[in-house]
Amino acid sequence: MPAALPDQPRLILASSSPYRRALLDRLRIPFEMITPDLDETPWPNETPAATALRLAQAKARKVAIQAPDALIIGADQVALCEGQQLGKAGNHAKALAQLQSMRGRTIEFHSALCVYDAPRNIMQSADILTQVRLRDLPDEELDAYLRIEQPYDVAGSAKAEGLGIALLESVQSHDPTALIGLPLIELTQMLRATGLKLFTVR
Repeated sequence: MPAALPDQPRLILASSSPYRRALLDRLRIPFEMITPDLDETPWPNETPAATALRLAQAKARKVAIQAPDALIIGADQVALCEGQQLGKAGNHAKALAQLQSMRGRTIEFHSALCVYDAPRNIMQSADILTQVRLRDLPDEELDAYLRIEQPYDVAGSAKAEGLGIALLESVQSHDPTALIGLPLIELTQMLRATGLKLFTVR
């Protein structure tokens, strides 16, 4: 467990996601990871943005029970295609059906983020929207992609940071890291607001 730098708060990522961890590593700030045990089922009539924000905040507050002295980063992502929320497929057959339903269409990814200052009970949160249009590719290409990358643990069944970029026709967002699951532009702004120093020479 990396120790916080002198005069810097303890920082925790409320997630077990290796993708979010890799993104947060880019900031070169010591942090810990704690996985919140949380029911992520959307509420009835809840919008995708509301679901993502609620879950991001709930994850942070859940971890704060174990770490009341920390700054806690919560994140959640919900994908929407023509009114239908897209979850993690979990297996090849479901992932293929998901990609087939998405091809040639525009998908909205709501990447919610929060930074919870637990000692002061201050919550910052935001929903970053990314619009992604998939290419209209034949079944055999979609099937081949899935067998190569096996992206069964991500919403939308495609890893834009990997080979999945070849499935995409366009991406529109003001934060290029939002699609991967942790919007770093918004996150660095939130961390600065807490007083955390981003450029510290060890």
